[in-house]
Amino acid sequence: MSQQKIYLVGAGIEGWEGFGAKALEVINSADLLIGHQRHLDIFPDFAGKKQTYGDLSIMLEFLKDTDQRVVVLSSGDPNFFGIARFLLRNLPKERIEIFPNVTSVQYAFARIREPWDDAIFLSVHGRGLKSAIDRIIAADKAAVLTDAVNNPAAIARELIARGAEGYEVYLCEDLGLPTEKFTRTDVRGLAEMESSALNILILIKSWEPNLENFPIIGIADDEYATAKKLITKQEIRAVTLAKLQLQNDLVLWDVGAGSGSVSIEAGNLMPNGKVYALEKNSQYLAFIRENLKKFAAKNVMLVEAMAPEGLDELPNPDRVFIGGSGGMLEDIIDAVDRRLKPDGMIVLNAVTLDTLTKAVEFLEDHGYTVEVTCVNVSKTIGLTEYKMFEAHNPVYIISARQGEE
Repeated sequence: MSQQKIYLVGAGIEGWEGFGAKALEVINSADLLIGHQRHLDIFPDFAGKKQTYGDLSIMLEFLKDTDQRVVVLSSGDPNFFGIARFLLRNLPKERIEIFPNVTSVQYAFARIREPWDDAIFLSVHGRGLKSAIDRIIAADKAAVLTDAVNNPAAIARELIARGAEGYEVYLCEDLGLPTEKFTRTDVRGLAEMESSALNILILIKSWEPNLENFPIIGIADDEYATAKKLITKQEIRAVTLAKLQLQNDLVLWDVGAGSGSVSIEAGNLMPNGKVYALEKNSQYLAFIRENLKKFAAKNVMLVEAMAPEGLDELPNPDRVFIGGSGGMLEDIIDAVDRRLKPDGMIVLNAVTLDTLTKAVEFLEDHGYTVEVTCVNVSKTIGLTEYKMFEAHNPVYIISARQGEE
């Protein structure tokens, strides 16, 4: 089998500019140029054969066996969301030599006069928006390569739906072409715009809606909308979140989410994570929606369903908090046990000895090692000119890991 080198050469924004002497030498001595038609048109006098991109699997089989000198043309840096990833994954790396050029993203940042070393870079070409939106809302600056379906307006609508509209937006269209255009707007303005198919979207966080006066955890109980103050209280919430041992990018199920206080503060602690707040009670649904909006809970997804049935469509969890079970505790633990990821954790809060006893029994029957923490909270109350402590009912925080000794 021939081990002829394959050369990946990046074109500049306008085409010709930026080709180094070595890159031009490689192109001029090639037997075959492969690229999009707009790249092939840069070299009208090329003496060899030209071929447009077709089925990548067919092109790969050709490249594996060819003894021809082949140059594959790309835009900008072939290593940046380009053809290089595909070829490097499927061919020996020593066969490939890369000549990068200025990327469209680099050019766009230069034109809007913004540094780009602190940005994240995403492509939604042929991908779903969900994971991209998760990454955008956790970042201060993002550059997004879009496609016809996941276009800038669709991204803006998703950001608005998630309560994440505090971005300054630059829509960069037709870079390097006579129709090149840069539009500065906000997320709501972007949602109403049509855009060229050739575009780059840059989002720079300029403000965080509604969060200026609230902490990440420990939000005061009376800031939450809830019924009869039936809420996981501030101190209990803090210990519960500690027992969940959250990390930045986990999946958390909050079963019986109530007012959503645990979900909201868990989401604050893991901005790249996903929180699924499961609640069926119509009264609580109104409260949780109000709280999600108030606290800009961008990575909390409300699931209007009753456990355990409502768990079927959710991604497997790393952590599960059971705040309410509606008398279905054993069935919920059964369902969670089937889906919990390895090294996952279940945390429950109980206020009665009956619930405590049943929860520990069910969890141990499923092979979990259980730890129970009893939290007794007393807070000062005013009594004329004196202060006294008023004791709250104790809460039992049950932490369970699978198979630990």
